[in-house]
Amino acid sequence: MAGIFKFTFGPWNIHEGADPFGPTVRKSKSFREKLDLYKKLGFDGVQFHDDDAVPDMNDLTPQQIISKATEIKKALDDHGLAAEFVAPRMWEDERTIDGGYTSNDPNCRNYAIERSKRTIDIANALGTDLIVLWLAREGTYIRESKDSKVATERIVQAIDQMLAYDPKVRICIEPKPNEPMDHTYIPTTGHAIALGLLCSDSKRVGVNIESAHAILAGLDPSDEMGYALAFNKLWTVHLNDQNGLKFDQDKSFGSVDIRRAFNQVRILDKHNYGQNGEWVGLDVKAMRTQKLEVSTKHLSNSRTVFLRLLEISRSIDENAMAKMIDERDYEELDLYIIKHLIG
Repeated sequence: MAGIFKFTFGPWNIHEGADPFGPTVRKSKSFREKLDLYKKLGFDGVQFHDDDAVPDMNDLTPQQIISKATEIKKALDDHGLAAEFVAPRMWEDERTIDGGYTSNDPNCRNYAIERSKRTIDIANALGTDLIVLWLAREGTYIRESKDSKVATERIVQAIDQMLAYDPKVRICIEPKPNEPMDHTYIPTTGHAIALGLLCSDSKRVGVNIESAHAILAGLDPSDEMGYALAFNKLWTVHLNDQNGLKFDQDKSFGSVDIRRAFNQVRILDKHNYGQNGEWVGLDVKAMRTQKLEVSTKHLSNSRTVFLRLLEISRSIDENAMAKMIDERDYEELDLYIIKHLIG
């Protein structure tokens, strides 16, 4: 057990509480106000979408984008923070309504590639080599509208162009089985890793596993993490929780299933996650009912739960566990873990 854990979250995780069924309920905080909160909450790194760092980037030249990102890097330095990754936000532009990389319109596909290149420029300016791809609209509402073989090949071609654009950049695929699309082409960790093997430099293609996304696929997040660790492809995680197979809830880590959270912490620690510079990212949303003045507790609470579960995992008698496993007394093992979790 030799994991090294440092924590990040994205500015979107401090939010106004709007959802598809209701308006905002809290006042907005500026990006600079959010930066002031990171260290106070126990976090050392920032996750970025490209337009978190450079708003309205579609209206700027490449050099203007780099200049704006350089200003944000200075703000990070002033706060003692680092950028963990940058992700192209390609699910809100009208040119990505039918997907970006997999769009049926070649002009839209070209836009997606150029936007991805600008994202890499921003990452370089912010001092990170990690690009996260949430392939949000790379799917379909109706299967007959796209050819899944062609769509997969187009995603590979897009990643290859990103890898060629910068020989240092690493691409981290964040799989999700659904939402906003009915059917996505890269729904699970296994799909993402296999896709990376088709790319021109597979050593620079890894995965970001989000707890809720694995649950939505009917899978256990810790098993998905173990699978990625076996391939040395787990380059970041998005920890949260999920209550059932409904929309992506991004609940505070451990708030639904503490044992499921425990096993995520344990697999990361057991296999020395963080020793190569990986971060623990939290992608959690405040409850919509939370008042503005206490609307960051979901972040500090998630970090507290992680660290407490880490203590519990490290307090377990590994020899006692090994004896139960050797004797195939799994009922006793089950009770042993439960006792540790309930104290």
